[in-house]
Amino acid sequence: MQNLQKLISGLRSGDRLSLSKCITLAESEASAHQDLKDELIREIEKEEYRTFRLAVTGLPGSGKSTLIDSLGMHWVERGHKVAVLAVDPSSSFSMGSVLGDKTRMTRLAASENAFIRPSPSRLKLGGIAAHTYETILLCEAAGFDRIIIETVGVGQSETMAASLSDACLLVLVSGTGDDIQGVKKGILETADFVFVNKADGPTEKQAKAYAADLQSISSLWPRRRTGQQAEVMSGSALGDIHTNELLTRLEHFFRTVLNSGTWAMHRKDQKQEWFHSVWKEWMFKHLQSSAWLRSLLQQAEHDLDKGKLVSAILPRLKQKVREKF
Repeated sequence: MQNLQKLISGLRSGDRLSLSKCITLAESEASAHQDLKDELIREIEKEEYRTFRLAVTGLPGSGKSTLIDSLGMHWVERGHKVAVLAVDPSSSFSMGSVLGDKTRMTRLAASENAFIRPSPSRLKLGGIAAHTYETILLCEAAGFDRIIIETVGVGQSETMAASLSDACLLVLVSGTGDDIQGVKKGILETADFVFVNKADGPTEKQAKAYAADLQSISSLWPRRRTGQQAEVMSGSALGDIHTNELLTRLEHFFRTVLNSGTWAMHRKDQKQEWFHSVWKEWMFKHLQSSAWLRSLLQQAEHDLDKGKLVSAILPRLKQKVREKF
């Protein structure tokens, strides 16, 4: 426990090695680490920091990492400390991930005021990793006031990332077939900002037309936390003018939700979301460890092997579980 307090002290002083060790502890599934992990989260959860959490999602190849690198550097130049939590998809076979995001954010990776942490999704839905929220808290405790969560990619389940952040930035590119139909409605409805990337060179005209189409249907999406419609813009992640304009809009949005009291309300919602996620995960693991449930499942699998129908097995299983619990 003494070593943990030393680690927390290093974390709060902004020591990057301490931060990395704390995140590793928070991500650990080893039973020997659970009490230490609970104590760590309990200590850092006592304080709340006035930070800006931005979820960035988009189609593979849309330029999310390039845009994040550019946005992050603009924030650093304005005196902010930037943490990027990049979630990589895990293999369903080995559970491994490439974790190569630092190679795509070269400028941020070299900055003393930036921290990039790739994490495997471990097949968790929602576009986030299993312990993204805890990692956010740790980065804030270490003094990072601008937190960027780069999600796995666009999908209906990506909305989980939006619920754990203060704003959601959706990065798109034109020329992917039926552009409007190619994006899931759920993530469009949670986006506070839509950035149509690669609006330069030969694709500029097409990208701007795509952005105009999105803007025309944005009135059908739910209102943002500020009560306004989502902002749609086009530009290039490689162009400082475009990314600087996007950053200015993001900062204005942050000040608006902060001054209106919406920020504080949303922080409470984020804690609720985190609590329910942790509780459901713990309950699932607890049920998996039940010898009675394992025996019930094995019997059901045996019946399936014998040719019985799923529609005949499930009602009996459900009834037995109801009687037990």
